[in-house]
Amino acid sequence: MHKTLTAISISSALALSGHSFAVDYSDDIHKNDYKWFQFNLMYALEELPRSPDARSGHDYLEMEFGGRSGIFDLYGYVDVFDLTDHDASDKNDRAKIFMKFAPRLSLDAMTKKDLSIGPFQEFYIATLFNWDGGYSKNSDFPPVNNSFWGIGSDVQVPWFGKVGLNLYGTYDINNKDWNGLQLSTNWFKPFYTFSNGTFMAYQGYIDYQFAADDTFKGNDQANHGGVMFNGFYWHSDRYSLGYGFKLYHDVYLIEDSADLESTGISHYFSAIYKF
Repeated sequence: MHKTLTAISISSALALSGHSFAVDYSDDIHKNDYKWFQFNLMYALEELPRSPDARSGHDYLEMEFGGRSGIFDLYGYVDVFDLTDHDASDKNDRAKIFMKFAPRLSLDAMTKKDLSIGPFQEFYIATLFNWDGGYSKNSDFPPVNNSFWGIGSDVQVPWFGKVGLNLYGTYDINNKDWNGLQLSTNWFKPFYTFSNGTFMAYQGYIDYQFAADDTFKGNDQANHGGVMFNGFYWHSDRYSLGYGFKLYHDVYLIEDSADLESTGISHYFSAIYKF
């Protein structure tokens, strides 16, 4: 099943690039343009959902990117799993590729007006697309092939600073039907700076799905569930190292059971090179 926003979120990319949000686009909608790109070599341990007797971990390479150009705010990544095709990997004989693409369109830039209200500093038409590599002989579920459509904002939150917030309706492309809602947020908070200018950051996200109908065939489905990622990373201008853990509850709307675990915790280790 799909993953979301692993190593660095949209807000972290902005923080690391030195850009700040601005809502006045009356003179030039491109004045805050920027872009970033990085490779993340990662290892996941006890990632959910999984059967109780499944192998416990896998390595993967993540090509992650983002930026801003005029009205477009973009985040995305491509994951390549089980790089060495190792028999002990829990991704062995499964789909090798997963892709996420999350463009947002700034309403402030489109209208060239300041639409901010209190802590809500900029508004977007928010979209999100998830695709994986298709069916595999060990998969209990159909391939991830869905999209999300809604509204988003950048919100000023005490201590955290600017936080991304999006509310989507979920469109299941496999079943050609709308099914439930998703509330997503992401953050990046530097909390300690070393004398050489490198720093530690707390970064993560929450994806919470709710109000969903039961569309799984042969599997129990919850009508709400979600995941929270908590990452602690050391950053320099060119490199990053970190550890993060995910907390799951009926993740991807899969009801936790003795046959398929979807509630629990998993661990992630990352080594990152920034272009």
